Amino acid sequence: MVEIKTDAEMDAMREAGRVVARSLAAAQEAAGVGVSLQELDEAARTVLAEAGAGSPFLGYRPSFASVPFPAVMCTSVNDAVSHGIPTDYRLRDGDLVSVDCGALLDGWAGDAAITFTVGTPRPADLDLIDATRQALDAGIAAAQAGSRLGDISHAIDTVARKAGCGMPADFGGHGIGRQMHEDPHVPNRGRPGRGFPLRHGLVLAIEPMLMAGGKNTYYTDTDGWTLRTADGSQAAHFEHTVAITDQGPRILTLL
Repeated sequence: MVEIKTDAEMDAMREAGRVVARSLAAAQEAAGVGVSLQELDEAARTVLAEAGAGSPFLGYRPSFASVPFPAVMCTSVNDAVSHGIPTDYRLRDGDLVSVDCGALLDGWAGDAAITFTVGTPRPADLDLIDATRQALDAGIAAAQAGSRLGDISHAIDTVARKAGCGMPADFGGHGIGRQMHEDPHVPNRGRPGRGFPLRHGLVLAIEPMLMAGGKNTYYTDTDGWTLRTADGSQAAHFEHTVAITDQGPRILTLL
């Protein structure tokens, strides 16, 4: 069931979104050559604790997962598309890192993701980051009251195709509110003018995941969580929690 939020509820979600943004910023600031992925997770845990917020990631176990998720953020490096578990892996010069984090504050959820490089970036990785960010921006711009869910999906797909990138077909964005994952599912591919109607009060997590090799195939790592590109190519992931309003899309996960 799709739940429509009141203006006051969207304001409350904005506060959860600020916590998410601060968590992501803390993780990126902590990142550097020699820093472990667990240390990035610890930086996010500190922000959540200081804000009095909980984590929708910690202990989360959807039907596809063999074990509950053991951290407050996903850390996905290089060919990892998403859902990477923070481990004792220490970042190396040139690593491409995607971090995805959520927060629960006063009963409301926020969810967002960013991708960045560590040390000396590869030009191709910077191009991939730029294309993925553009895909997110296009999806948000299409999130207009009176449009359809397919307009968001088509906008994301158009940017990905132009960049020559693939996307994992089974994964995309989602509704969000009291729970991190709510209806409707937000595919990263779709036909314009089709799908669920967008209206004031609908809140969505929009999240393109682009794979540089141009293929759409991926596999799940032996940890039961991490999604990796089947061809070993690099991947990037950006996400914002976005409210549909009569005044245009409102991004709830900004600082």
